[in-house]
Amino acid sequence: MPMSIPSVIGLLILIWAAFTIMRSVRIVPQQQSWVIERLGRFHTVLGSGMQLIVPIMDRVAYRFDMREIPMDVPEQVCITKDNTRLSVDGVLYYQITNAQNAAYGTNDVITAVVQLVQTTMRAEVGKLALDECLSQRETLNKGVVDVLTDAATGWGVKVLRYEIRNLTPPDEIQRAMELQLTAERQKRAAIAKSEGDRQQAINQSEGQKQSQINNADGERQAAILRAEGEAQAISTVANATANAINTIAKAAAGEGGMDALHYQLAQQWVDQWGGIAKASTVTVVPASMGDLSAMVGTLMSQAGNAKPVSR
Repeated sequence: MPMSIPSVIGLLILIWAAFTIMRSVRIVPQQQSWVIERLGRFHTVLGSGMQLIVPIMDRVAYRFDMREIPMDVPEQVCITKDNTRLSVDGVLYYQITNAQNAAYGTNDVITAVVQLVQTTMRAEVGKLALDECLSQRETLNKGVVDVLTDAATGWGVKVLRYEIRNLTPPDEIQRAMELQLTAERQKRAAIAKSEGDRQQAINQSEGQKQSQINNADGERQAAILRAEGEAQAISTVANATANAINTIAKAAAGEGGMDALHYQLAQQWVDQWGGIAKASTVTVVPASMGDLSAMVGTLMSQAGNAKPVSR
């Protein structure tokens, strides 16, 4: 059954209303901001969630991710303070904090940030010598972040940090640095070896010194012990001799003791001179050698003058 004109018009109105409602509702994802323009001019910024706009009059001009974003900064050649070429590249971490400024503060916020990073890095590298650039990466990173923080505020961008990824000097500089590093290591090895040799010599001299001290102390102790032994031996011999003399004196004082003493002296006299005659081909004898009794008498007179040793 064909539809009437009013029915067709009502259906069209219903379709248009549905289409209008669909165009009016916008679902903004989490951590995103959408910039809305009404009739070509900035109207508002939509946050995350379901939002309503006016169809035909309003349109979504820009969509921005409000999360932290890492961005590679292309490699560039910088000139150091000592006129050395240095290739530098890195990673920039930034975050859009104001969607309106990011949309209208500059024509292309990403390109603007990258260009500012590169020009700032060239300026910071030019303040330092090559060795300082290689050893002070944190200084370069901080310098870039400080400059970008001030400059990018009007663009609605917050620079969180910048990390240098590579610092590459020319090939001839790298070879010279390797030679310098090798020479430094050889120098440290030579110093360590000389220190070891010096310590070894000190230890050896200390050992020899202590050994000589120990040997001298041992010799001194041995000399003391020998002297004490010799003194003890002399004392023992002297005591034995004294005892023998006292015994002889006591025996001589008894009955028949003098006759026995005469006989003993005469016998020892003869034995001693007999030994002398055997040991040598030429013997000198006293003039009174033939008068044995006179010799014995002389010995006895000397023995009579001796006094017993008291102990």
